[in-house]
Amino acid sequence: MICAIYKSKKKAGMYLYIAKRDEFSAIPETLRNNFGTPIFVMLFNLKGDKSLINADNLEVLEKIQQQGFYLQMPKQEENLLELHKKSTALH
Repeated sequence: MICAIYKSKKKAGMYLYIAKRDEFSAIPETLRNNFGTPIFVMLFNLKGDKSLINADNLEVLEKIQQQGFYLQMPKQEENLLELHKKSTALH
């Protein structure tokens, strides 16, 4: 299955995967407002040999089939200070 991938203009690292290019009817209005104007990135074959970098191909495919889209959120960066506090609290 070929899907279209868009990135958010409002939030770095947020991507939207949909079944057909420029077909946003399945996207809830709240998500569309928070996502902003989608910027087309590429078409991608979810059943092909290549894997997505920050998402699982099968999970993306299942979500698109179930709800009409898959939303990839930005990776949460580790809070190094909190990790340090936790490790020193254990000693």
